[in-house]
Amino acid sequence: MTPKTDKRTDFEIELQRIDKDISELKDSVLTAPIDTEKATRFVYRFYQRASLTGNFAELEAAETAVNNAIRQGIGPAADLYLLKANLDFKFHRLADVRRDLEMGPGLADSFPGRALEADLDFQEGRYEDARKGYESVILDDRTWDNLARLAYLKAKMGDVAGAEQLYDEAEDELTAKEMRSYAWVELQRGVLDLTHGRHEDAWTHYNQADRAYSGYWLVDEHIAELLGAQGRFAEAVALYEKLIVRIPRPEFRQALGELYTLLGEPEQARRSHEAALAAYLQSATSGGVHYYHHLADFYADVREDGAEAVKWARKDIELRANFSTQAALAWASYRDRRFAEALEMINRALSSGVKDARLFFQAAMIHRSAGGNGESNQYLQMAAEINPHYSNFHVHR
Repeated sequence: MTPKTDKRTDFEIELQRIDKDISELKDSVLTAPIDTEKATRFVYRFYQRASLTGNFAELEAAETAVNNAIRQGIGPAADLYLLKANLDFKFHRLADVRRDLEMGPGLADSFPGRALEADLDFQEGRYEDARKGYESVILDDRTWDNLARLAYLKAKMGDVAGAEQLYDEAEDELTAKEMRSYAWVELQRGVLDLTHGRHEDAWTHYNQADRAYSGYWLVDEHIAELLGAQGRFAEAVALYEKLIVRIPRPEFRQALGELYTLLGEPEQARRSHEAALAAYLQSATSGGVHYYHHLADFYADVREDGAEAVKWARKDIELRANFSTQAALAWASYRDRRFAEALEMINRALSSGVKDARLFFQAAMIHRSAGGNGESNQYLQMAAEINPHYSNFHVHR
């Protein structure tokens, strides 16, 4: 038996396969008469590549390709509007997602359209509607991704056993050809463990993800966070440095800056943080909204500039009022010493029913600032019960 000599990772193999398809299909969108089937496949592969790499510049280019295809009437409108809706969702343009679902013929009533509607409900704070939406579409379309959607909701609401069962079921729906999707589900299971302080279990899932689909930057990013949570700061820094060369996303630079701070290297931390902030602001200045949440967090926890944090948190909550944006505005108001506003907003976030150690820690600090030491201590205890390591390094997502 001839030993395997291909040293490429699974990620590299898939990326090269996509690039080959894009190259072969390119003429279909440039040469008249346009082959609509091939042109649609070209646009889809372009979108798929951007999603795989996680590069926002590529996602923006994919958006341009999708918009051009829609404008020229290339391919099935519902398929193209579904791609557009997914792109708008990635960019946090939720109002545009709704318009996309309406514009695509029959899209809103399709299985993917119904799943996206439930995603919108969750992002806009209608948690019970989201749950019902996920359960309804699962009855009609029991796919791994729909099961994972419901698992995520259950995890946020504190139903850990229910989430784990659904992730199990999601993996059962996957075939041997869908190893990247399997790796993604394993990452979600690892995140569930990490947020509950089960570091060794998280390692098990992350390593399983890496074996299932090698070379995936998303796996490396999660491993780097776990290393940081375990206090292995130098190892986490080394991994983030390599990751940023491949995927220069500003949130990675922010995480790197926080790790350098923990290592006692303020100059390196400053450089990383300034690079992250510059990229966040460039995106916002160009009309992007997907980094509003990161800007609110950055100014609240890195710069501790409450006024700026409040500004960006308010912009974010205008787009999507959910427990996450409410907590971000509460924390920003706390940093800005607007304690009454912070208390009102954190109570809104808590009323969602979400069970999260970070949320409970913030609630504790805000209630303490308002003089509620009894409630403060209670929330600290609740945070510790979920995750005894809640104060360790973590990535702001």
